[in-house]
Amino acid sequence: MKKFMVIYMAPQASFEAGMSSATPEQQQKGMQAWMDWMAANKASLVDGGAPLAKTKRVDADGTRDIRNEVGGYSIVQAETHDAATALFGKDHPHLAMLPGAWIEVMEIVQIPGM
Repeated sequence: MKKFMVIYMAPQASFEAGMSSATPEQQQKGMQAWMDWMAANKASLVDGGAPLAKTKRVDADGTRDIRNEVGGYSIVQAETHDAATALFGKDHPHLAMLPGAWIEVMEIVQIPGM
């Protein structure tokens, strides 16, 4: 089986609106949808992941705060890239909860000899 990094993306405004306007009932419903999806895909989940907080960029000029469209991650396993992406349909909780959201799925390449 191959492993794949899954990145949950959305416009920053969607994340902010979702956090500020969601009622406790909507938050609970969203969390339940995530738990249901994770339970249904338990055999493929290597790491269910988590939401991600603020980002700092480190480069040759130093360190600074930046904003991006990354909201969280998971790691899944599948035989092929297509099989990994098939785990994430249009009804996935991330896509259903945030306007303009998308999901990126990348194979984690094994380094020979490591």
